[in-house]
Amino acid sequence: MTSENHGTIKADSAMVMSPTGSTSQAAPFSPSTSKPIQELPDELIQAGWSKCWSKRENRPYYFNRFTNQSLWEMPVLGQHDVISDPLGLNAAPASGEAVSDTGLGNGQRKRHPSEDAQAGPNSFKRPKVEIPVTPTTPTIPISPSTPGAKPWVNTTDDKQGQTSAPAPAPYRPSVVYWDLDVQTNAVIRERAPADHLPPHPEIELQRAQLTTKLRQHYHELCSQREGIEPPRESFNRWLLERKVVDKGPDPLLPSECDPVISSSMFREIMNDIPIRLSRIKYKEEARKLLFKYAEAAKKMIDSRNATPDSRKVVKWNVEDTMNWLRRDHSASKEDYMDRLEHLRKQCGPHVASVAKDSVEGICSKIYHISAEYVRRIRQAHQTLLKECNISVDRTESTEVQDRLVYCYPARLSIPSPPQPRVELHFENDVACLRYKGEMVKVNRGHFNKLELLYRYSCVDDLRFEKFLSRVWCLIKRYQVMFGSGVNEGSGLQGALPVPVFEALNKQFGVTFECFASPLNCYFKQFCSAFPDIDGFFGSRGPFLRFSPASGSFEANPPFCEELMDSMVTHFEDLLEHSSEPLSFIIFVPEWRDPPTPALTRMEASRFRRHQMIVPAFEHEYRSGSQHICKREEMYYKSVHGTAVIFLQNNAGFSKWEPTTERIQEFLAAYKVSGRSLPSPGPPSTSTGDKDSKPVQERSSAKSQDNSSPVDKTAPDTTNI
Repeated sequence: MTSENHGTIKADSAMVMSPTGSTSQAAPFSPSTSKPIQELPDELIQAGWSKCWSKRENRPYYFNRFTNQSLWEMPVLGQHDVISDPLGLNAAPASGEAVSDTGLGNGQRKRHPSEDAQAGPNSFKRPKVEIPVTPTTPTIPISPSTPGAKPWVNTTDDKQGQTSAPAPAPYRPSVVYWDLDVQTNAVIRERAPADHLPPHPEIELQRAQLTTKLRQHYHELCSQREGIEPPRESFNRWLLERKVVDKGPDPLLPSECDPVISSSMFREIMNDIPIRLSRIKYKEEARKLLFKYAEAAKKMIDSRNATPDSRKVVKWNVEDTMNWLRRDHSASKEDYMDRLEHLRKQCGPHVASVAKDSVEGICSKIYHISAEYVRRIRQAHQTLLKECNISVDRTESTEVQDRLVYCYPARLSIPSPPQPRVELHFENDVACLRYKGEMVKVNRGHFNKLELLYRYSCVDDLRFEKFLSRVWCLIKRYQVMFGSGVNEGSGLQGALPVPVFEALNKQFGVTFECFASPLNCYFKQFCSAFPDIDGFFGSRGPFLRFSPASGSFEANPPFCEELMDSMVTHFEDLLEHSSEPLSFIIFVPEWRDPPTPALTRMEASRFRRHQMIVPAFEHEYRSGSQHICKREEMYYKSVHGTAVIFLQNNAGFSKWEPTTERIQEFLAAYKVSGRSLPSPGPPSTSTGDKDSKPVQERSSAKSQDNSSPVDKTAPDTTNI
């Protein structure tokens, strides 16, 4: 088949037949004969086709006035659009009409799958993306090229009221903050699927509503009982701290904890009693803060059931402070802060003793309300599964072989129920998913990332029918955990800059993140908080329940003291019991006043091979809200120093030794990622008793003296 060139078409256009079948300037017959030209069917005429005569070739041809296409052979009814499908891959013959092998009007013929199978060894075959072979799943093609598989479509049967979402145009992000091509070197023992209840938008919506209500209860209790606002993000850290010890069934809310009183919540509320102490810049602010503290301490001791000695001590110190404020008007900011520190030391123990029972009551009340909410959520979840004829109380167990395998995503033993309709539309570069009026948003780059992670990791939804509903559940879960305040929770999900991850992978073989999420992960293998929903997107489950036998790992935990302390315990247990190469590179805040137990323990660990300090305001983190924030808000400066510690067993040290050359390359990556920002990013998620001060290099892991001079010859420490 050949086409007439544009000039020929114009020259022959005098012979074009009109849509009515008549000719405008020439009769519908050959100029050399009186044989009439066959007229076209009405369907082709309406589609823009007309029959013309080529004087040069002396034969008829067919011209489409809409697309300027010319064909020697008669077009086929239902022929494809050459603009949107130039190769005719989606062309289909008209119903009941046989199409010869010579073509579909334009010389192209649609290939059938059976023909692909019979093609020769040199013929092209469409590539398929396959998931890694795991002990629990066979090798299955999960490419979107699977017939009917459309990643952007969420469909079920009519009974579920499911509809399809239109496919958006192909999107290529300008900046990518991940590398999903890195394969894992983490080896684990084969494990059975978990018995978590599968996610469902209806249950996730109920959990979100109850969690928001629980936050409101916490705010009201702090205000009514202690007259203070809840400490910033203390509720978020309470969720993290409780999950370290919680044995309850809910992935987010605690319900079975021992002890009931949260040490994290108790400590943070007590630090804000009688008033919250903020950072001071000016002398007048320091004077006002000292005055407020003295008044609040006196008011609390008068209104509570305090002992006579406590009343006497507090009143005397408050009166002495007031007299000093009245007579000394030339004091500096430092004088006011020293006086405040003295007043806190004198009155603090007495104020804490009268507030102790009330604060414990707040912690206990919040915990018991949470346990009641968990009971309601689980009851509703079980009812939903029962209506779908899915049994929760399964007694049969999956047979697991005692063997070492490369790590694979968390799997669920309970099948997923049919999913309801979740609407998807795009607003510029933001994907908006709506369920029952509740909308969640994610930028298109991260939406595409979730699609890739889902393709690599999910094995029960090859046609992507549950993709949108699971994305909605995932984003809603993290949205609820973060909180609704400005920048709230983003520090809990802060990630290292991309150049640092690249250096970790290149220099130390790191392929795995111990604390991440599908939204902020760099590698496609990672541990996260919620295996029930994150597992569909590559999560290996919570790290404290993940026991690798070998591999190289990066750990940047949420800055919760209890979680970090449990992390160190887990690290040392894994390193103690593995003879295979095992390495952990840990990034924790450099808190020294007072030092955190986790940092102190790692510095004294026999597995510590190297340590370096990155000073405050001289390095960055990627925002925990990177999946929705603007590009200019992606990075923020750290307001505290970061300690980088290498914990390795002997085999891990031999394989990934932190040599001088490797450390220099790693430090260079930190410098590359540095940039000048107008202001620091989200405030530190540290607890109230941690000061954000410039850090010093530690010359020895055994030393606890911050004031010691820097040892420039120490081989195991580095300062950027």
